[in-house]
Amino acid sequence: MTSEPLRLIFAGTPEFAAIHLRALLSSPHELVAVYTQPDRPAGRGKKLQASPVKEVAAAADIPVLQPPSLRSAEAQAELAALDVDVMVVVAYGLILPQPVLDAPRLGCINVHASLLPRWRGAAPIQRAIEAGDTATGITIMQMDAGLDTGAMLARQSLQIAAGTSAGMLHDQLAEIGPPLLLQVLDDLPAHRRAATPQDETGATYARKIEKSEAALDWSRDAHELARAVAAFNPFPVCFGILGGERVRIMEASAEPVDPGNRASPGVVLSADREGILVACGEGALRIRQLQLAGARALPATDILNARGALFAPGSRFEPVAPREHS
Repeated sequence: MTSEPLRLIFAGTPEFAAIHLRALLSSPHELVAVYTQPDRPAGRGKKLQASPVKEVAAAADIPVLQPPSLRSAEAQAELAALDVDVMVVVAYGLILPQPVLDAPRLGCINVHASLLPRWRGAAPIQRAIEAGDTATGITIMQMDAGLDTGAMLARQSLQIAAGTSAGMLHDQLAEIGPPLLLQVLDDLPAHRRAATPQDETGATYARKIEKSEAALDWSRDAHELARAVAAFNPFPVCFGILGGERVRIMEASAEPVDPGNRASPGVVLSADREGILVACGEGALRIRQLQLAGARALPATDILNARGALFAPGSRFEPVAPREHS
């Protein structure tokens, strides 16, 4: 540690943020307060559920604040009165107005799950996999008024292995994020002096994941569908409709198709111990793990033992309306 311990506010909401909060709780830095989004209805009973960050903070007896917005003068005055050195933001989900950005002595820093300027926005992990990126990483940046546009304080890259799901990549990034954050905080003034502006020419936008994206359009290239399956696992999980049943697809890969075995998109070409092979607009998708309604996710071979008739060669997944892909 090259600098004195800092007085911190932490702002975050999901488990990815909670992992970083746990690391800060074990550091020499002083956590004055934690901000997280208001409790949300969840589950079948729609009971209010605290965020993972709130649960961690409450267990550590750290004061928790949950304003629905930081735009009001009252919320901004409450934050400024905490008189901290820096605010650490990890997947908070609320916009920070300029008075909030200016309130801490050393400003606000953000842990972002991509190699900025690539994949600014809400879903950098999923969009990197969907696009077929072979690398991603963590960027610690000094926040400004733009959307993930601030100067970079530190970056660490991570290779994306073939078949890596969003859940797997989330966990891998959650391992490298906290140590990098602590490294920056241990000498934040020096990192601020050496901050690197982002190259706007390389900026891309990671738009929010919509549930509608999970419906597989079999007219697309099999490689695109395989990446979507990985990108949308564990949420919202890709699916197709076969024999009137929703088939959720958890794991799949793309394969070429023998010219003599071509079929219309969505047609099951084979179903055996290798998995369920479905024709696509180009190539075929080999489904290796799936889930039927009311059951747990299982390897394709186990599903076929019980429901093989549903996936008989020649049966066809229902087509979906094509949509714009960006």
